[in-house]
Amino acid sequence: MTFPTSRRRKSAADLVNRLGRFDAVIHNAGIGYREPKLVKTVDGLPQLFAVNTLAPYLLTALITMPKRLVYLSSGMHYGAGSHLDDILWEKRRWNGSQAYAETKFQDVLLAFAVARLFPGVTSNSLEPGWVPTKMGGAGAPDDIGKAHRTQVWLATSNEPAATVSGRYFFHRKLRDPDPATKDVERQDLLLDLCRKVSGIALSAT
Repeated sequence: MTFPTSRRRKSAADLVNRLGRFDAVIHNAGIGYREPKLVKTVDGLPQLFAVNTLAPYLLTALITMPKRLVYLSSGMHYGAGSHLDDILWEKRRWNGSQAYAETKFQDVLLAFAVARLFPGVTSNSLEPGWVPTKMGGAGAPDDIGKAHRTQVWLATSNEPAATVSGRYFFHRKLRDPDPATKDVERQDLLLDLCRKVSGIALSAT
């Protein structure tokens, strides 16, 4: 079964594919965690999951694979990977902060799965820092002037440090992600869950 969200993403992907193969795609779009109640899309999916996880999954699956892929995560992904069995929040009481953290964990899983399945593509994830934006809040301590630099660097630089794949970064330096993101079974489980929800597979074949 495909949902309206999947059809809209397919339409967006068709527009992208008409332009030809991209050098890089940065999956930067996302929504934050200050949702006091579970908000669902017209498909009945949690909005946080649909925007933060399913959208980059679908676009990755549907567009001509670019040379580089960059997935925005967050420091909140650490320790957030234990609920893939309830990815749609059907069993638990809603917690916006936890739901956001889980989607950011899922973004790292997705980046690493793509790096593994598509060795001809560089696919990485990063945290931009907790910066003072509408999402981060005015009291966020990190430097907003640095928030965009790592993803731009990963998308454009030919420095050896920027052309690796399957890595996690913070301010242009390698950082160890949550160890669970390296678990191939978890990566494959996320891909399978997204396939079941959307009806669209991400496959290297």
